[in-house]
Amino acid sequence: MTAATTRTAVLDAPTWQTRRQAHEQRVDAWLAPHLQRRRSGVKHPVEDFLFTYYSHRPAQLRRWHPGAGVTLRDADPAEFGRDYRETSVGLTLDTDGVRQRRADSIAWIRALLVATAGRPAQFGCFGMHEWAMVYRQTQEELRHNAWPLRLSPAETARTVEVNRVRCSHFDAYRFFTEPARPLNLLNPTRETQHDNEQPGCLHANMDLYRWAYKLSPLVPSELVADAFALARDVRTLDMQASPYDLAALGYPPVRVETAAGRAEYVAAQRDFSDRATPLRTRLIAECDRLVDASDG
Repeated sequence: MTAATTRTAVLDAPTWQTRRQAHEQRVDAWLAPHLQRRRSGVKHPVEDFLFTYYSHRPAQLRRWHPGAGVTLRDADPAEFGRDYRETSVGLTLDTDGVRQRRADSIAWIRALLVATAGRPAQFGCFGMHEWAMVYRQTQEELRHNAWPLRLSPAETARTVEVNRVRCSHFDAYRFFTEPARPLNLLNPTRETQHDNEQPGCLHANMDLYRWAYKLSPLVPSELVADAFALARDVRTLDMQASPYDLAALGYPPVRVETAAGRAEYVAAQRDFSDRATPLRTRLIAECDRLVDASDG
């Protein structure tokens, strides 16, 4: 856990303003290139993904919140929004009000995180989910059709068929092509999400960003940014190991169609799983704190 996420009951103006500035500067390094591309009408299959796939908008990511249970001295309510209220000590989040509105969501997120954390990590998928998303498609049908595939359509299909598909993540599986779905060893659904997700999955670890921002402003913005940083790195591996040729963008392929490439992928996958573990633990702790406060 970084020092920035340590919870303090009351923050004086210099302290919270320093934290807010550090958060904004960190996020701006991610946002500036994306916003420039958006103004220019340029799309990037790696760097823009987190801003297009997830519902958290750039301005929301940049906006700093201290989290539940923190009071800010000398803070302007207009800068923080309708969920904050003034007290005799300073400005604080209306934790009870926000928590009551989101009680079902907090419980659902906590249950998923706990279930995922309680399973052993699996590392045998070799990134075939991205290949299943292009299986038996023409170039025109590809999601990122501005970029070529590294292999021929026949070689791409054979890679899927030889390595098989072991995807446990519903939100990846739902983008599979129709011919690819029967090849998956599992049939994940939204209803079975809590039963299937496991901590070795790239997309389950990328989704820690989703669960963090869905808990905002009840959790510190530094935690949301930490989850975003992990998701950004995971997305890079995801596309390096995909069938797309993105070398021209500076992403050398991880050739999972070869034994060496699969070993490289698994090593990176293990590293991401290790990085995700403390983030998942922090999110569970935040949920527990919110639930405990509600019970009290």
